[in-house]
Amino acid sequence: MSALRIEPSELKFPFEVKKQISCSLQLSNKIDDYVAFKVKTTSPKKYCVRPNSGIVPPQSTFDVIVTMQAQREAPPDMQCKDKFLVQSVVVSAGATAKDITLEMFTKDSGNVVDEVKLRVVYISPPQPPSPVSEGSEEGSSPGQSSSDNGDLSNKESSFPSALIAGLTEEKNSTFQESNKLRKESDLIQQINKQRGAFTIMFVVIVALLGILVSYLVRT
Repeated sequence: MSALRIEPSELKFPFEVKKQISCSLQLSNKIDDYVAFKVKTTSPKKYCVRPNSGIVPPQSTFDVIVTMQAQREAPPDMQCKDKFLVQSVVVSAGATAKDITLEMFTKDSGNVVDEVKLRVVYISPPQPPSPVSEGSEEGSSPGQSSSDNGDLSNKESSFPSALIAGLTEEKNSTFQESNKLRKESDLIQQINKQRGAFTIMFVVIVALLGILVSYLVRT
């Protein structure tokens, strides 16, 4: 069992051409001794490890930053064969980074050297969301099918049609009611005119009868 617990178990880089990318390693010391570590890689010119060695006190953690230099092109199928090796040994209490030597991590030193291998994985960066077309409904998903969009358009177009039909029907009803009232008004006026003519005629007849009676009495 290694003296250090190393997380994550793989170095994952969101690969982008011509861009420097970093990821971190967390070294956790769960024992009661001081532990010295050293980080090695199969491609030292390609990666920068800071720090590449150090001391992890008992019951504590230590962060290591691994930076991949900008690459001119992506590897075939985004596959990477690079690997890292984290070596660790138990050292005396109070040891510092200055006390670390290369010989401490060799078998000839007599120390128990723990080694953990880590592989490098390239992952594609997240893609930006597809732009929403001007004619699409706000909030609809970019993957919405054309049939769904068609249904939505039909619903939207049917709303003003129904509104216009309702207004037209209401207008026609109002027009018919207005015609009905106008006809009734004309009929009342016509009746009033007939009544007025009859009254005048009646007065004239009475007057004529009065004159006739007066004439007959005189004679």
